[in-house]
Amino acid sequence: MERPTQQQASPAGDAPSPAGDATRALNGHRDGAARKPEVGAPSSAVVDGWREERTRSVEDNEMSLPSIAAAYTTILRGLGEDPQRQGLLKTPWRAATAMQFFTKGYQEKIIDVLNDAIFDEDHDEMVIVKDIDMFSMCEHHLVPIFGRVHIGYLPNKRVLGLNPAVAVTCVGLFSVQERLTKQIAVAITEALQPAGVGVVIEATHMCMVMRGVQKMNSKTVTSTMLGVFREDPKTRDEFLTLIRS
Repeated sequence: MERPTQQQASPAGDAPSPAGDATRALNGHRDGAARKPEVGAPSSAVVDGWREERTRSVEDNEMSLPSIAAAYTTILRGLGEDPQRQGLLKTPWRAATAMQFFTKGYQEKIIDVLNDAIFDEDHDEMVIVKDIDMFSMCEHHLVPIFGRVHIGYLPNKRVLGLNPAVAVTCVGLFSVQERLTKQIAVAITEALQPAGVGVVIEATHMCMVMRGVQKMNSKTVTSTMLGVFREDPKTRDEFLTLIRS
């Protein structure tokens, strides 16, 4: 049964049913409409996205900075501002530098970050890293998405260092929350080959807060469950209970 749009939802409220869906979202940022569940295993496009080489280098940053700054100058002028006034003289350069930092994921390959911190460990109980601060950029409006990520997995003789688990949530790519949730789960699955992975993201979308429905307290909650987290209700419930505690 689909739930009505809410202003705030808890991770437990977004859990898939035992028969259920890999990813669900409440309060989708397209004007606050509730999203329909997405059914099926991770698509090959999502998986392949983590294998692609990144499209930008440090050298590219230096070469493209003047043209990005010039584009911001054009935007300011188009909005009715005077780019030559004192307060805006350095704004295009600052904004261009900031945008390059916000999108630094185009210079990185997250799967390589994960692979550098995988350790053999005879541990087969659930591992959870919760309340991880995250940020990304909405690819529809180029404004921030920020919130918290909860990651859980059931190891298969290999564990992941905690710092990469945090780093993978700050991917610095233009994206949507639903895709980001699934990509984190797929990246951990490919790196560790665990028995299962669960990822829940609770985030605020500035494109909802500052425009559109303008709901200051609304949050979008998405979840992806793979392996036993998807197939076994008890495992999924344990994960959702622990991230609430």
